[in-house]
Amino acid sequence: MTRAQQVGVIVGLVIVAILTILRASDPQLMRQAREVAFDEYQRIAPRAFQDLPVRVIDIDEASLKEFGQWPWPRDRMARLVDRLSEMGAAAIAFDILFSEPDRLSPRTVMRDVVGVDPLIVARLPDNDEIFARSIAEKPVVLGFALSNDGSARPEVKAGFAFTGEPPFHAPPRITGATPLRPQLEANAAGIGHISLNPGDPSAVVRTVPLLLSDGRQLYPNLAIEALRVALGASTYVLANAADIPDTITLIRIGDFVVPVTAAGALWLYLTPDRADRYVSARQVLAEKGVSPETRAAVEGSIVFVGTSAAGLQDIRTTALGQNVPGVSLQAQIVEQILSGRFLSRPDWADGLEILSIAVAGILLVLLTTFVSPAMALVCGLLVTALALAASWLAFLYGGLLLDPLAPIVSGSITHFAATAFRFLVIDRERREVRLAFGHYLSPSLLYRIEHTQDALRLGGDDRELTVMFVDIRNFTEISERLAPTAVVTFLNTFLDALSGHIIANEGTLDKFIGDSIMAFWNAPVDVGDHAAKAVHAALAMRETLARLNAQDAFGFGNGQTVGIGIGIHTGLACVGNMGAETHFNYSAVGDTVNVAARIEAACKDVCFDILVSESTAKLAPRYALLEAGALALKGKSTRTRTFAVVGDEDLAASASFAALKHVHGRLIDALAAQSPAAREILREAKSHSGGLSADLAEFYRRIARRADHFLQRPAAPPHVLPGGKTLH
Repeated sequence: MTRAQQVGVIVGLVIVAILTILRASDPQLMRQAREVAFDEYQRIAPRAFQDLPVRVIDIDEASLKEFGQWPWPRDRMARLVDRLSEMGAAAIAFDILFSEPDRLSPRTVMRDVVGVDPLIVARLPDNDEIFARSIAEKPVVLGFALSNDGSARPEVKAGFAFTGEPPFHAPPRITGATPLRPQLEANAAGIGHISLNPGDPSAVVRTVPLLLSDGRQLYPNLAIEALRVALGASTYVLANAADIPDTITLIRIGDFVVPVTAAGALWLYLTPDRADRYVSARQVLAEKGVSPETRAAVEGSIVFVGTSAAGLQDIRTTALGQNVPGVSLQAQIVEQILSGRFLSRPDWADGLEILSIAVAGILLVLLTTFVSPAMALVCGLLVTALALAASWLAFLYGGLLLDPLAPIVSGSITHFAATAFRFLVIDRERREVRLAFGHYLSPSLLYRIEHTQDALRLGGDDRELTVMFVDIRNFTEISERLAPTAVVTFLNTFLDALSGHIIANEGTLDKFIGDSIMAFWNAPVDVGDHAAKAVHAALAMRETLARLNAQDAFGFGNGQTVGIGIGIHTGLACVGNMGAETHFNYSAVGDTVNVAARIEAACKDVCFDILVSESTAKLAPRYALLEAGALALKGKSTRTRTFAVVGDEDLAASASFAALKHVHGRLIDALAAQSPAAREILREAKSHSGGLSADLAEFYRRIARRADHFLQRPAAPPHVLPGGKTLH
């Protein structure tokens, strides 16, 4: 180990130590980034909606328009309770505060009128009393909110049982609450808090405390209190970690077990907001009675009464990025408990993430220093992929929230720092050599020179290639009517659009020859299914050219379009560095290259845009191919059997193409036998070709004139239909 490498390792390990300590301290920025990552997981795979017996009775805009502005008089709330109870609601929970006297009560209104006899006022109805009588002996749960004023505490209607010491200091602290009207508090079956994220600086509601504590008493959340009342349970059972005081691990409500954080909070696992979760209060209070649909929605359900009206300002932002009424989150808590779909961040998550940062960082430092930055990058990408995959799979299948960002970001910083140090110190001499030669050689050739022995020697290797030639039809005519600069613009647009498909399908772009492209597959590295990838690239070129013509991307106007011919052949060729000792190119030569060029030229005679040789067709059997005849290619002593590429694998598997291929085979047999039936079969083939490819019409119009191309034709293999049947 050189001194520079020793210094590099020390610097890298110091950076890893700093990053590990930083993660252990878990600053606010890291927590926010982690929570955003968990939000993205929910957006990708939200909780699946199930039609559970949970509904929101929505005081929506339509209800306010029907019955007047908010707040409504409490005698109307009493009618709402009576209707819901009569419809068979299992529990009725109000995400509404009833802390002040009803200002619309007749007794309250008349009390302030001068000259009215107090005895008369006393005999007037009081809406709070009406509401209190309505909720008595019914499964009604009222809500309260936290308050910094005073020290009021709501009455707790439920009991609590503990498996260990009472965790009174685990939940968030309650110092005061909005007081309920005494008669309402006394008659309610349950009371729960409606605070969704007290003390959380984030506007996004990700966790909800199911319990609050004043140090001596626990206060349940509205949602679990509604579930308790609906189940007829009287007590919550709390479990805590045996070795950690003042923590909560589980809350049991009847037969339902809810995993929670140590502070008793529930990680929300949400479904996107849905209209079928809501029932308008207007439908419940309808003067003409309740519809069967509304009754069916409410019967047996836990209903939460709240508002979605924008002016009432009870809109919350969720991890899914939606703005929803706060009451819908209370409903979703109960849905989540009933469905048994929970999220949790285990106690060991922090330790695992800190350890992963340290181990991955040390590995990257060593690899960057002693192997190569490229190898370190590969390992870093592998670690990134593993971290993402592990975190995602843990979320998807276990509901576990494991941070993927901390090890990824820390690994990236470590790799960048170690690579920068190596670049500035360790690799300085090698970099100077690269910079000197980089003025004369392309980056790809320079890389091959560095990593391949005798890479600069002339000569090549024989290997199987799939060679493609692409040519613009009528280019001379096009160039004659364009200015030279316009010709260059046209060629640049054309070549850039089509050559990208060669690279995308793992081909090697050999050269541009005027208006033509030469490319090959399976060199300089092995490419699996190289013939099929060449055919796929040709089909993509056809599609791209059609799009460019439709958009008039070449600017010709008047409906003028550009056509191409593509020839593909697979065979043995010599590929390597070719040229002079001082100037050479990486290219391919041989009969295979010549045949591919001749097949491309033959596209004009066949009147089809993509032709492949028989050797290519055998290596790409999944594509929709039709025999185009054995062509006498220029410079070849024997005929070359060719196939027209009609379409991709989906078309090849279709019933319409199977029928056409069967008729086409009969047509070729008839032409080879010079049978009088060929004319009738040709008409049948034309009828089957409609809609498959625009070029097939001209292909079949020309085919009868090329009957000699099919004489003494070798037998074609049977066409295999889906299900294993064959057409001969």
